[in-house]
Amino acid sequence: MGADLLQGFSAMLVPYHILLIGLGVGLGLVFGSVPGLTATMAIAICLPITFTMDPGAGMALLMGLYIGGVSGGLIPAILLKLPGTPSSISTTFDGYPMAQNGEAGKAFGYAIVFSFLGGLLSIAALILIAPPLANIALRFGPMEYFAITMFALTLISSLSEGSIIKGMLSALLGMSLAMVGSAPIDAYARFTFGVDQLNGGFNLLPALIGLFAVSEIIRIAENKINPLSKKIVVDKIKGFGFTLKEFFKQSWNFLRSSIIGISIGILPGIGGGTANIVAYATAKNQSKNPEKFGKGTPDGVVASESANNAAVGGALVPLMALGIPGDTVTAMLIGGLVIHGIQPGPLFFSQNVDIVYGIFAALIIANIAMIIFLFFGMRFFIKILSIPRHVLLPIIIVLCAVGAFAENNRVFDMGALLFFGVLGYLLIKMKFPITPIILGFILGPIAELNLRRGLMATQGDFLPFLTSPIPLAFWSIAVIAIVLKVRKNYKKKGDVLYD
Repeated sequence: MGADLLQGFSAMLVPYHILLIGLGVGLGLVFGSVPGLTATMAIAICLPITFTMDPGAGMALLMGLYIGGVSGGLIPAILLKLPGTPSSISTTFDGYPMAQNGEAGKAFGYAIVFSFLGGLLSIAALILIAPPLANIALRFGPMEYFAITMFALTLISSLSEGSIIKGMLSALLGMSLAMVGSAPIDAYARFTFGVDQLNGGFNLLPALIGLFAVSEIIRIAENKINPLSKKIVVDKIKGFGFTLKEFFKQSWNFLRSSIIGISIGILPGIGGGTANIVAYATAKNQSKNPEKFGKGTPDGVVASESANNAAVGGALVPLMALGIPGDTVTAMLIGGLVIHGIQPGPLFFSQNVDIVYGIFAALIIANIAMIIFLFFGMRFFIKILSIPRHVLLPIIIVLCAVGAFAENNRVFDMGALLFFGVLGYLLIKMKFPITPIILGFILGPIAELNLRRGLMATQGDFLPFLTSPIPLAFWSIAVIAIVLKVRKNYKKKGDVLYD
């Protein structure tokens, strides 16, 4: 293995391949930082270009785009409370408050360093344990996926400030909105009210950007004086903005969040959008000071960025070992391999050793390029905070609209963006949490699809969903988590369940 990896590095450490990796990372960072222009879109645009390249060069470019696209989302998440990608949702929770408190440089430092380390750890996992982990993931059927999804939905209790009931209602609203459009399996239209554009349902990106960005812009614009005239003092950045002691203080948080990211990344169809929320909720649950989350604690930034970059290596495990895409980006990467006549799957490791270890080397080099680009760029990025809000807000709105349109080239998605923005604003005014809506929106379709598949396999019998070993374990953990959370809230605030 060591000799093969060295051979992979020798193939990638040539000027042409390094240039392609750097170009891919730079372009990926741009796509990740602009709302709606995700890593998936970057790879989709550049995929035809790789057809004229040799397989090694093509993979160098695509791996750079992947790493850059995932990492770029942290830039608007910290500066503008605008998740550039679904993988950066949780980064907004504490990254943005840190920036507002004058700690933008420190937030960037934590995000960059732990994105880099989370990516490296996931690549190490990919190299060392890809085949056995992929074999375990292959044993997961609809019942297991349904149980895991329902377990993830129990994190609503951790992401709901104040009323758990309001958090649950928000999640149900998210699941309801996700049900608009064609149903899984039989594809009949639901809740479209005769509007043809709704047959495909609401896309995640307009929902995400509307709920988190447009609602925040409306809320800020509502106050005619304070938020628009408030001058944010930006801290002076020295190095990455934090001390060695602060770095080691985050070691367990980083390791736990990275393991969560790798584990969720391995499971096909879930991806970094869920991984960062699960890691954030876990960090908050395990923290001695959970009340600091959402107010600008580095712990939240570390958890989110470690997990979403760790999910990169995790998502590549089923792709390379089984030929199954872990998320939408790896689905595009399969196309990149196939156009060069390479079929990922069980024989991929034995028949294409040079390509496999070239990919490993490209991922490591891309991670190094990512941390260099972001380190030297963060001093420029934080200057965005000095732009007057009355100038910045219209620019953000335009970027949001362009991003929503670019997803599917539909004007309808721009209308959906506005709808979710107004909905988010109204829910904030009524003190409903926003995050459970996104969690329900992402996980609802996964739960429904696997529930229907499982019921078809069991001929309508739901009992195996509860009694099979793996689902039983996840149901048990979910029940215990809910009981402990409710008990903790009653002890702390008494009537928090209904507040």
